[in-house]
Amino acid sequence: MSVLSLRLAGPLQSWGASARFTRRTTESAPTKSAVIGMLAAAAGIERSDDASLKPLAALRFAVRIDQPGTRTRDFQTAHHGVSGKSMPLSERFYLADAVFVAAVEGDTTLLSGLHAALRNPVYAPFLGRRSCPPAQPVDLGLHHGTSLMEVLGEVPWQASAWYRRQHRDQTDIELTVLREARDNEEDFADTLRDQPVSFAAEHRRHALRTVVSDTVRITGPSPSRRPQHNPFDALPEESA
Repeated sequence: MSVLSLRLAGPLQSWGASARFTRRTTESAPTKSAVIGMLAAAAGIERSDDASLKPLAALRFAVRIDQPGTRTRDFQTAHHGVSGKSMPLSERFYLADAVFVAAVEGDTTLLSGLHAALRNPVYAPFLGRRSCPPAQPVDLGLHHGTSLMEVLGEVPWQASAWYRRQHRDQTDIELTVLREARDNEEDFADTLRDQPVSFAAEHRRHALRTVVSDTVRITGPSPSRRPQHNPFDALPEESA
């Protein structure tokens, strides 16, 4: 078994698990459906190819919240491409300045192929919506002979420099991990309808998935002290 880790960071992200008419919301962290869709797109799997999607959907999934970001709302207008008529005003939600580490666990051969695809994608990755490109390459590496929680406890903190500075006096950081529940944990798990079954436009389907909230502790910024400032250091020394 191996684990493939991804860095999901950008000015805006949007991870919708449900949508109602003109209101498009976002979850507080990346959904499994979106991440599997990203991997499938990188590998060149077409939306209607349910058979090729199935082994990707069977991968175990977890996501670490390195920088939660802030929720922001946008109103959008559109016009019909043929008639030119105005479409209904839509309300869309995004996460701004968020950073996540997502990971999938499964067969080494499958993940090796997905790792190569991320480095040379057929379709470019995006963070939930096409209007949300990643700020950096998403590939963080392929890890062999390990587990989801071990990898998420070892991958360095990916938060932005300005966010890390806010925690510079902490020797380690506790980060939330949202992972798929094991069989004996389902009574204590939440459910989310983001288990991909089909991405085909004519019958897009998602099943329920059980999710557990966990934590990992990783090394934080080294404690630092502010340098002592003496304004008289700028003055020339008096000659004897």
